[in-house]
Amino acid sequence: MNVLFLCHSHPELQPGGTEAFSRALFRELRDHQGIEGTFLAATTQTLRRRNPGTLLQAAPGGAVDELLVSLDRFDRFFLSQPDIYGLAASLPPLVERVRPDVIHVHHPLLFGTETIDLLRRIAPKAVLVATLHDYFAICPREGLLLTADGRLCNGPSPDRCRTNCFSERNSVDLTMRALSVRGAFKAFDGLVAPSRFLRERFLAAGWEDSRIVLLHNGVHLPSPVPHRAAPDGRRDRFAFFGHINRFKGSLVALAASARVSAAFVPHTLALHGGTAHQPKAFLEEFDLALGEARDADYRGPYGSADLPMRMASADWIVVPSVWWENAPLVIMEAFAHRRPVICSGIGGMAELVRDGVNGLHAPVNDPEGLAAVMRRAATSSGLWDKLVDGIEPPRGIAVAAEEHMELYRTLSARKRRAPRAASRAAASRTPGRAMEGAIVRDPR
Repeated sequence: MNVLFLCHSHPELQPGGTEAFSRALFRELRDHQGIEGTFLAATTQTLRRRNPGTLLQAAPGGAVDELLVSLDRFDRFFLSQPDIYGLAASLPPLVERVRPDVIHVHHPLLFGTETIDLLRRIAPKAVLVATLHDYFAICPREGLLLTADGRLCNGPSPDRCRTNCFSERNSVDLTMRALSVRGAFKAFDGLVAPSRFLRERFLAAGWEDSRIVLLHNGVHLPSPVPHRAAPDGRRDRFAFFGHINRFKGSLVALAASARVSAAFVPHTLALHGGTAHQPKAFLEEFDLALGEARDADYRGPYGSADLPMRMASADWIVVPSVWWENAPLVIMEAFAHRRPVICSGIGGMAELVRDGVNGLHAPVNDPEGLAAVMRRAATSSGLWDKLVDGIEPPRGIAVAAEEHMELYRTLSARKRRAPRAASRAAASRTPGRAMEGAIVRDPR
């Protein structure tokens, strides 16, 4: 089976969860499921300007089956890519070379809805699959399902979106956006939801139940790093892993740590992650919050190879995201290393972390509430041991790959049956068949 993966970035350029999982899945399918193909990651025209005339080039890391395509001028509201030159000049030759049986799109960003239509035209026999890694397809506000003032949103509607987020746009824009994106996604033979919560949000937005299958993500299952020695019995070392941005809750974590310190509860909070592409105002706010949290320390960006060493010094992993996370890989990575998780008790986070079983829930976007949970975690004798005992190994990437292969086979078989069924249906509508049926049913 030949497979073409498309993702909006490459984990060596932007180490986000979508990028990391999609490449890990591609490599697992390649190395252990016998597929061949290409992992194509989009990037901006910066690379094209560095290498004039080059649209496709090798991705960082030197893998021959991982490429970058240079695209630009993406419309994030309409999920539209007007860089037709970049698309038309790069995708058809690649599809011709790979001859994919399956094309799996892992995000519409940068590629745009135009790419979906182009792929369907140039590879009509290929099975098209998309994974809904977040809410971009239903939420024009960066796929966050958050209002402009930071409140959780239960789902889009033209009136609600205009009132809460897009007062400068008219209802026609919002309606057309919803219709065009949903219409483009109908070209896919199957859609994948990595969490029940995300699937429910798409169904509530009017997407078809029968087209969205639940397939959980997976991670590599390393040997867990040992827990640190704690002769005094205290488990008071907290760690944050992920992008340092407003929506992942780094500011909430720092404010909570400052409150724990003010209550004279000994603890540490280490923040691991990059700050790339963050606005100046946020970075200034982050520096101020870091200065006010005397027991917190920013450790900077990290790669996948650095994760075990950095996690070794942590007792608890804190995931205080302020939006409906879908299926955060950091939670699965924490469980792989047998670290209980303190997370916002919403969305896909609450789906992975069972309060009082393998972690603790905290109120969303509430520094005081998170501080109370952190104080409890640091001071409650036996709580950490109980939660560690409740951790089960997360789903491995090998299991996720097997389930994706089964999905590909199912959709391929269905696609092969469809033309035959259509041919039979068309034949039954021909005059000859109609007459034949009438003769058979003629009472004479």
